[in-house]
Amino acid sequence: MKTLIILFSLLGSMNLMAQSTITTTTISVKGNCEECKERIENAADIKGVKTSHWDETKQALTVTFDSKKVSLEQIETAIAKSGHKTEHVAAEIKAYNGLPECCKYESTDCKSKK
Repeated sequence: MKTLIILFSLLGSMNLMAQSTITTTTISVKGNCEECKERIENAADIKGVKTSHWDETKQALTVTFDSKKVSLEQIETAIAKSGHKTEHVAAEIKAYNGLPECCKYESTDCKSKK
């Protein structure tokens, strides 16, 4: 009986360890407006990402992802490919240049900037 209890305890612990690959973190991501928000969140929507929410005021994306399926670097690279700079990956120049004028966060021309 003790052996069964120990076995079930070990199996339960292993199951909890396997489930602990879901991570939530915040990434600095540059943008200006609601259009940027949609683009950033869509870019972060890759396999392994559970949720993402970009906050314009904080210039940050809160992302929940399965670290066994996707890395933080892969998420940041996907965002950079959409034209938005993250804290570790520069935006792709061609994608940045293709952004609407208001979404070009390196510029000071956007009316929605504070």
